[in-house]
Amino acid sequence: MLRRLPGILPVEAVFFASVDPATLLFTSAVAQDPLAGATPLFLDNEYGRADVNKFAVLARSPEPVMSLDRATRGERSASARYREIMASLGFGDELRAALIVGHECWGVLCLHREDAEAGFSGADLDLVRRLAPHLAEGLRRDVVRQALTGDGAGTAGGPGVLVLDQGLSLVSISPDAERWLAGLEAPEIHGLPLPVYALAVQLAQSPDTLPETAHRPGSIRLRTTDGQWLTLHATRLRGRAEDRIGVVVEPAPAAELGSLLLAAHGLTPAQSRVTALVLQGCSTREIVARLHVSAYTVQEHLTAVFARFGVSSRRELIAAVLAAKGR
Repeated sequence: MLRRLPGILPVEAVFFASVDPATLLFTSAVAQDPLAGATPLFLDNEYGRADVNKFAVLARSPEPVMSLDRATRGERSASARYREIMASLGFGDELRAALIVGHECWGVLCLHREDAEAGFSGADLDLVRRLAPHLAEGLRRDVVRQALTGDGAGTAGGPGVLVLDQGLSLVSISPDAERWLAGLEAPEIHGLPLPVYALAVQLAQSPDTLPETAHRPGSIRLRTTDGQWLTLHATRLRGRAEDRIGVVVEPAPAAELGSLLLAAHGLTPAQSRVTALVLQGCSTREIVARLHVSAYTVQEHLTAVFARFGVSSRRELIAAVLAAKGR
């Protein structure tokens, strides 16, 4: 995409990232120069400052594609991101997009132009609106492919732990964490893989300074190069000298990977709820009682889910999901 984009939409630099749809935290990213060197500043702005066109806001908005000039009515200096980061890099207008397909956001895109009076036009926004669903579908299909046809079975092992100071510098790391993180295919920010840094920088922000639109600190699910699915959790650690940040890296629990797989197959929330109960072994009668829907509705949802997974029975559906989670 980055190779072909300049031929249809001239830009000076591009940031393109995949995200965990549950938390919208970055799982991998590509940042063209000079954006790469300023990535920590952009992350601090994204997770700890009030500003326009936040990715989390765009992901929930009926208009997931927006330019800085349009959001600020041409007053770029109204954006802290422009004043404190972009202007010094020689950038002016910025076009951001949340890459959404179905009910989930699978990635984000940010395009930059030089600091000139003219920014992105309405035609430019329309072009990105047409491209965004296709990019999102590509990211979604890749999650399905990774889960169902992974090229490796992963490596067994226990949780690993990283300890960071308040400046997000690495204090200590366990051997298991080193091994898990060595399998991530992601750029490094201050010596930490991007997903780890993104999770930690969000947690490091004081709850009192987080914008109302910010996601609360959570977890990230992502896949290593050898096919193992991991979950990363961050937490605050209290100490006698100073507080620290701990990050736990562990194989993804089956329930978390199952929810990711269902989302990746484009299931609606109602279909996901029915499927989750099927995976727990619930009968149609039990599903009807729990969800307060008719048996006809349950069967209608299951028929759609079977089609998504290419199966024809509950047993085949369970086998398909369990096989995917085992890879």
